[in-house]
Amino acid sequence: MSTFLMPALALMVNALIFGISWWPFRELQGQGLHPLWATALTFVVSLTGLMLIRPGAWRGLLQYPMLWLLVIASGLTNVGFNWAVTVGDVVRVVLLFYLMPAWVLLLAWPLLRERPGAGSLFRLALALAGLVVVLKTPASPWPVPDSMTDWLALMGGFCFALTNVLLRRLNHTPGDARTLAMFVGGAVMSSAAALAGMQLGVVTAPPTHGGTWIGLAVLLSLALLIGNLALQYGAARLRATATSLIMLSEVVFASVSSVLLGAAELSTRTVLGGALIMLAALLSVFSSDSA
Repeated sequence: MSTFLMPALALMVNALIFGISWWPFRELQGQGLHPLWATALTFVVSLTGLMLIRPGAWRGLLQYPMLWLLVIASGLTNVGFNWAVTVGDVVRVVLLFYLMPAWVLLLAWPLLRERPGAGSLFRLALALAGLVVVLKTPASPWPVPDSMTDWLALMGGFCFALTNVLLRRLNHTPGDARTLAMFVGGAVMSSAAALAGMQLGVVTAPPTHGGTWIGLAVLLSLALLIGNLALQYGAARLRATATSLIMLSEVVFASVSSVLLGAAELSTRTVLGGALIMLAALLSVFSSDSA
């Protein structure tokens, strides 16, 4: 029992931290710190902590150049999700992000040589049907993303899927090096996106004055570090099906917290489309041919 309980609790801690991470990101934005700069700062602090815990991880990252693809994919995952969940409807963003299993199916075919079966194609159709329901509004003639937030959420989910496929493709590399690549990606890609956004006039410069945002950013950094370490602990000790099922609780944490705090609206369209997307994800967890 204990061999399951502790890893399961670790995964629940991860899901809780990332499920409610939208709130501190919004608080930081309210104090003048754009979510891209907040992401960069939290990953720099977390990266510093990681290097204190595992100082030898740099050797693996330098030894395997393919890990830099993981740097890019994981970094863009955080750029898309953190920015979208800070400025958009939290439930809508999380649902669009959790199309990730559908993207994994499409990416695993060319990158892992895993051909989708009939069940996989059915789940893909189910997820895409949910996407159509979520995106189709009375004001839009076609079910397409109608805002930057939608595009950011979809990009984040696609890059998260690519990150998972790359983790499987690069499973021969040291685990510490893969972890370091993901933290470096969060720091580097969010910083680069923030600088580019400033040049385009869509990202504000970070505040020069001190304030409570510094302490909140440090606490968020530590929380994200704990969440990532908890994910590694739990995922390494449970079957993939159990891990995937527990991780879906992030949607519940995000949805409940955002609705209670007034950061999201549960329309009939969102609930119906979300149910289709979540059903596709659950079927992926329990399938035998899942990519």
